[in-house]
Amino acid sequence: NTSECEKYACCPLPPYLEDSGCVVEEDDNGGRPLRDVCFHLLKLYSDRSYELDQLLDPRSVTSDPLDFRLSWHLWEVLRALNYSHLSQQSWGVLNTSYAAQLESEGLWEW
Repeated sequence: NTSECEKYACCPLPPYLEDSGCVVEEDDNGGRPLRDVCFHLLKLYSDRSYELDQLLDPRSVTSDPLDFRLSWHLWEVLRALNYSHLSQQSWGVLNTSYAAQLESEGLWEW
């Protein structure tokens, strides 16, 4: 019940936005605010059906929206832990985006 100027803690922003103050960065896809990947992991721990799209969004880790390295590896860990509620479309985008990133770095064999 505090006003906007009386917040006692900053939003859990991604590391690259931490020095920007308590500004809530809005997502272009649906108006959801950007949050740190650790925040999303805690939400997933408390609610097993938490939306994985937000967690696996590269912008929750890095300022480069095309850097899918951590997102892809995190998805592989989550799959091993039996989290499977990522849509087929999101799963396909994640795989093809990471494959394209590897190919552009000359690591096509991976």
